[in-house]
Amino acid sequence: MINTDPQDYIDGVLAGKRRMLSKTITLVESSLASHMVLARKLLDSLLPYTGKAVRLGITGVPGVGKSTFIESLGITLVAEGHRVAVLAVDPSSSRSGGSVMADKTRMEKLAVEENAFIRPSPSGGTLGGVARKTRETMLICEAAGYDVIIVETVGVGQSESTVASMVDFFLVLMLAGAGDELQGIKKGILELADAIAITKADGDNIEKAKKAAGTYQNALHFLRLASPTWIPPVLTCSAVEKTGIHKIWQTVLDHRTKLSNTGELAQKRRQQALDWLWSLIEEGLKIRFKQNPDVKRRLPQIAHAVEKGITTPTIAAEELLFFLDKE
Repeated sequence: MINTDPQDYIDGVLAGKRRMLSKTITLVESSLASHMVLARKLLDSLLPYTGKAVRLGITGVPGVGKSTFIESLGITLVAEGHRVAVLAVDPSSSRSGGSVMADKTRMEKLAVEENAFIRPSPSGGTLGGVARKTRETMLICEAAGYDVIIVETVGVGQSESTVASMVDFFLVLMLAGAGDELQGIKKGILELADAIAITKADGDNIEKAKKAAGTYQNALHFLRLASPTWIPPVLTCSAVEKTGIHKIWQTVLDHRTKLSNTGELAQKRRQQALDWLWSLIEEGLKIRFKQNPDVKRRLPQIAHAVEKGITTPTIAAEELLFFLDKE
């Protein structure tokens, strides 16, 4: 039987109790109507205690060693006195198993740190649903005292831009020595980057990593950058040898200082909140539309008429949307 007293959850989260933190996140991830009502009360109460953490998004090409990098960065930050939460956005988890069980096994050392918290993405959700839960989980972790929130993209496709839309700093991890350095890299992903890090820069790969860094730095000159005052640097690192990790973190802090001084960071977060509002409205309208009894009744016939070329999609859509006006 779930505890229905919101104050117990609020007190537990604010006290930084891991067990209550996990229970609160599980509650927020639930799709049961009664749980959603309770979750809204919790989030409203916890909101004043959020917003102070560094929100860092990380993505990377397959084989880049993303988990090893995140673990190395996380352990470094914990050692410096930070409290680190790692959250995953994985829209593929419902189909392939994704990272639901893998996150903690991939980051075994970080998972046992007292001041670290790893949470896989909720299974069974679309990208929009997973992203919403991740945003809410991020707020809960901030209220619980975690001052660095790392949001990892595990899925592919639109998940990069989704993660970039909820963080302060977006880091793209790349590999050197994989043929054409820019081959297969989406221009849009590089345009989202606040920094690029070439991983596995150790041993015989150091020179390749430096060369790749130069290639990417040149490529950035031809892209539309996210900030008018910040030029994304291209850095090199080795998670195994723990070289370059401090420099990457310092870059995150430098970016935060610069954008805070210009007011861009506050504006960015305000815009992110508004974008989130509209995405929730769009999602809610879709749900309301599909649940409308008239829509349910007429949709099969109208869809058949469109399929057979009897009516146009425009007319069909107008007829179906009209049922919402009748409510």
